[in-house]
Amino acid sequence: MAFAQRSASAGTNPGSDPIKVMVVDDAVVIRGLLTRWLGEDKGLNVVSSHRNGKLAVEDIEKSNPDVVVLDIEMPEMDGMTALPLMLAKKRDLVVIMASTLTRRNAEISLKALSLGAADYVPKPESTSEVTTSIDFRRELIEKVKALGARAVRMRGPARTMRAETRAGRTSQPVKPLGSRPATDTRASFRQAAQPAAAAAGAPQFKTRPYSSARPRILAIGSSTGGPQALQEVMKEVGTAMNDVPVVITQHMPPTFTSILAEHMGKAALRPAKEGEHGELLKPGNIYVAPGGKHMVLEKDGGAVKIRLTDDDPVNFCKPAVDPLFDSVAKVYGSATLGVILTGMGHDGADGVKTIAAGGGSIITQDEATSVVWGMPGAAAQTGVCCDILPLKEIGPKISRVLKGNTR
Repeated sequence: MAFAQRSASAGTNPGSDPIKVMVVDDAVVIRGLLTRWLGEDKGLNVVSSHRNGKLAVEDIEKSNPDVVVLDIEMPEMDGMTALPLMLAKKRDLVVIMASTLTRRNAEISLKALSLGAADYVPKPESTSEVTTSIDFRRELIEKVKALGARAVRMRGPARTMRAETRAGRTSQPVKPLGSRPATDTRASFRQAAQPAAAAAGAPQFKTRPYSSARPRILAIGSSTGGPQALQEVMKEVGTAMNDVPVVITQHMPPTFTSILAEHMGKAALRPAKEGEHGELLKPGNIYVAPGGKHMVLEKDGGAVKIRLTDDDPVNFCKPAVDPLFDSVAKVYGSATLGVILTGMGHDGADGVKTIAAGGGSIITQDEATSVVWGMPGAAAQTGVCCDILPLKEIGPKISRVLKGNTR
């Protein structure tokens, strides 16, 4: 039994400073509602709210928020214009895009992720729906707290670094804020947020050997930060997946998942689409679980087909990773390769245990490169993963394992 390094700070510190939030939305009712909801949580402090991106950008340095909830469509300056300007002023800023579930806004939200936004929250289309949507309120608060917690934790190290710089203890030149592209923002945020507990003597996670069977299926689960992580992984594994189908559950609403599938196809240079009920799996193809449905696999004679279900949410998610992983393990057994990428919550933790019980292999993302180390952290804690790796190493490792090389 091998061991992988474990960080001692997987959770948030209950005694830490409140997360500072800025709300930006042109609708007065929505802006007031979000401000009230967030302000009612003891772990959050709404430091400012604005009706457009221009006012928000001008206020970033004064209000110094940890998290910005940013609407897309606004007069004078919209969210996409404001996003890079905000990140230029504060590189570790967490920006959560808020948009209605239209195809145009889904495409814009996914583009925002590539430009440095941390995540998105799908907003109900009408004011009345926003007012009464318990799910929207829960998701908004959970994402602000999960993503903002890392910003709060990094304040200490950031202050120490600035003090050392002023005292002349570091010889590294300070780069201008605009000297790095917006796409580097999330990486620098994750690196700075990595706790010092990863030093020698930190607790360890158990890992287990890879299956001796060559994989006949690649199953991936992800959530917050997942679209960016999936993009990077798919770019690496495209040429290695000729002989296996790829099935993906990413926590996303309808409309978003069809666009995600398009992005995966472009990244991997392989056919990619939302899974359809009754569809037979083909090697070399990518299938994304459609928003609002669970996607599972089942045998159909000598073939394997997709079954979409309207069952209740699992782990508060629909689609959920656990049902997919359970079904994959049942169909493919030891020839399963499962991967858990960045995401909130613990969805997939039971599924990786099912895959391991069937003799399959599991890779999970490490804490340092995860936007939120909820799902991969829960998977790592099961002790059944074969590797716990930085994001940049996951794609190459998958490619080697698919080719029969587990080293």
